[in-house]
Order: sequence, then structure tokens, then C-alpha cells
Amino acid sequence: MEYYNKIAKSYNELHKQEQLEKIRIIKQHIKPKGLLLDIGAGTGISTKEFEDTCECIALDPAEKMLKQYNGKKVLAKAELIPFPDNTFDTIISVTALHHTNINQALKEIKRVAKPNAQIAITILNKSNIKIKTYKKKIESEKDTIYILEL
Repeated sequence: MEYYNKIAKSYNELHKQEQLEKIRIIKQHIKPKGLLLDIGAGTGISTKEFEDTCECIALDPAEKMLKQYNGKKVLAKAELIPFPDNTFDTIISVTALHHTNINQALKEIKRVAKPNAQIAITILNKSNIKIKTYKKKIESEKDTIYILEL
């Protein structure tokens, strides 16, 4: 988290194109709607891409990153999402969950997701985290995109 607070001002310049490519792929596999939670949203690069079809909330533990997003935002960690059960219609997380206790983060995602929620997460390949239960798996050079079902 400290690292991301330090690079907050240059984050978009460093990672925007890569993030947008992942979002393009995600949008080919889910139909986002309703209330969307972006876990590990950072500066909101990925969150902004869903604002035309969803009411979006960006969640991130790095305050300086989150300050750059102009929409609704919550300072929190993926392992303790401060929302009630069955809240979100769509949940995304783009290249963030490798910084978490993945099992606890997935429990929280499942807890706050509505039945039949659309869920897409990307995991950095070099993290060696493998998701065991998924609806679809899309592998790319740097990340694996998982479309989850509850």
C-alpha cells in the first residue's frame, strides 16, 4: 500500500493502457449492470470504464490513489469489504488481488455479491495465485482473467 501511495501521481501514466486492455477483454465476457464494486480500484482507471452502464463504487486501501477518482469511493481492503451481504450486481478487480489474502478476499467478494452477480477478476501471473473455481478463464501474457460464478 505504501508503494502505491508513493507512485499515485504517476500510476495512470505507467499502467493506464494495460488496464484498459484488460477491461476491454472483461467487457467481452460480462454484461455489467446495476451497482458495481471495483476492488483495488486505485485511481479509478477501470472504474470509469463502467460508469456508462453501472453505478460505480471504487474501493482501495491506498488513499492517495483513491483521491484521484472523482466518483463514489471507499477506503478499505478487499479482505474486509464494508458493505452488507448481497449488495453488488457486478464486481471487478483488475490486477489487485495478488496484494491480498486471496482466500479472505474471495470470501468477501462472494459475501457482497448478489445472487447471479457478474464477477471478473484479473490475477498477475507471476504471483502464482490460481483460482480453482471459475466459469471462464482467459489467459494473457501478464494476467489471467477469471469470470467467476457463485
